[in-house]
Order: sequence, then C-alpha cells, then structure tokens
Amino acid sequence: MTLRNITGVSEFLLLGFSEKPELQPFIFGIFLSMYLITVFGNLLIILAVSSDSHLHTPMYFFLSNLSFVDICFTSTTIPKMLANTQTENNVITYAGCITQMYFFILFVGLDDFLLTVMAYDRFVAICHPLHYRVIMNPQLCGLLVMTSWVISVLTSLLQTLMVLKLSYDKVKIPHYFCELNQVVKLACSDTFLNDMVMYFAVGLLAGGPLAGILYSYSKIVSSIRRITSAQGKYKAFSTCVSHLSVVSLFYCTSLGVYLSSEDTQGSHSLVFASMMYTVVTPMMNPFIYSLRNKNIHRALKAFFRTIAIKGLLVFG
Repeated sequence: MTLRNITGVSEFLLLGFSEKPELQPFIFGIFLSMYLITVFGNLLIILAVSSDSHLHTPMYFFLSNLSFVDICFTSTTIPKMLANTQTENNVITYAGCITQMYFFILFVGLDDFLLTVMAYDRFVAICHPLHYRVIMNPQLCGLLVMTSWVISVLTSLLQTLMVLKLSYDKVKIPHYFCELNQVVKLACSDTFLNDMVMYFAVGLLAGGPLAGILYSYSKIVSSIRRITSAQGKYKAFSTCVSHLSVVSLFYCTSLGVYLSSEDTQGSHSLVFASMMYTVVTPMMNPFIYSLRNKNIHRALKAFFRTIAIKGLLVFG
C-alpha cells in the first residue's frame, strides 16, 4: 500500500529545535548521548530481570515491558532527528511521517497503559498482600500486557487512517518529529472529525489510565494510613516511590504539552516541553527504578560476573 495524500505532497519539513547551523553539533551530541543512555539503561533492566529468577515476579515483568517500550518509544523519533541534524536536511517523506506517527502513538499509549498496570500491581500488593500471588498470576499479567498492546495498536491505527484522509497545502512541521496534532493542523481540508477522534484517543490513552492510577493510589494511601508501625508505613510506601516518580514526570510533561494554549503550539517552548516526555522520561526510568533497588543491583552484578567468568574461560 502506497502512503500518499490526495494533494500529492510527498514530503514534510521538520523545523526541529533550531535552524542555526552552529547549534546543530551541540544538539546532535546532546540527543545522541541521551538516546544511548536510554537504550543502554533500559537494556540493562531487561537483562537483569530476564537473567535473575528471583526477579520473575509481576512487578519486574511489567518493568521489563516498560523498558522495552521506552526503547522503542525513543527509537521512533530520535534516530531520524539525529540523521536530519547530521545531514542538515530536515526533510521526512510523507510515508515516513505517517509511519513515525503511527509508532509514536502506539508506544505512548503503551507507556500509559503499562504505568496503569504497574499501579494496579502495587495496589494489589499493598491492599491485598495475602491474595497477591493468586490475583497477580502469570495468566492475568500476560492478559494485561496483551490488552494494552491491542488497545494501543487499534487506537494508533484509527488515528493514522484518519490522517490519511487529509489533504495538505503546507509542509513545514514546527517540531522535530511528526506529532499528530501538528500534522493535523497543517491540513487544508476539514479536520473536525480528526479533532473529535483525537480528543477521544486522549481520553482513552491519558484520561482513563490516569483515573486508574489515581484510584489505585487513593486505595494505597488509605491502606498505608491504617498501618500502625512507622517502619511498616515506610516499607509499604517505598515500594511505590519509583513508580510515582515516573508517573509524575510522564504525565506532568505530556499533559502540559497538550493542555497548553494555542499561542504556544508552534513555539520552541512546545518542542522542548515535548522533549521532556519523549526523551527525558524514558532516559530517567532506568535510574529511577534501579538507583534504590537492591534486587536490580544484585541481578546486574550477578549478570556481569557471569559474563566476566565466561570471558575468562574463553580467553583462558
């Protein structure tokens, strides 16, 4: 199937962060470093969880899925931006723009749903500890992840198909990737239906999961307040700190972008705000989840020790 809109526009121009040539090497270096840290950090979490049988639990199963999605999330936008910066050519083909948009919506939706599933896991662990293993069985965990994938794929497909029906007379996108809202605004045809579908998707992918997270943590807080010992309260709350930090960072930055006024939609401030949840949040996740997590530390030490022993045996 050839992706081509009815006006014959074959490519778009991504304006990115700055058009000044002297800033391009700096931007390239910063984003390359952030991308490598994101990929390497999330890969370490996946390796730690998969290599240590003690981490084969629902919490770490969801965490490894989140790390995989974060790698895909950043890989959807950053490599193309790096290539454009290096070649000083900000063009992206129409087919490339639609493809990038599809995967971006898919992975941002998955991020939302996985954060909600992880909040539900903490809710069961703290509010129903005696029934945790029964409730959070492998079948339910697999079903929750699969459902997140199905809903995200269908929503992304619907949004993308709606964009394919639009015609364009402008080709400059004031962003460093093909962000749905910006692409729709470039259309010269009626976008009312696109806007309605977009609002529905935001409600489904952001409002629904956020409501689920808030409900889970309201129950968690009520449960923690009923714990009599200070040590027990601290232990229960400490298991939620990492997840709360990631949720706060992700939702505060992403909702700030989409709830901002129309006057700032085309400014550089929007681009930098978008960078916070598309680049910074996936990069920070490995640090947030691993800095205070002794289980991850132990698994990584065991993994590298095994690699070192195998290397010595080979070279010996």
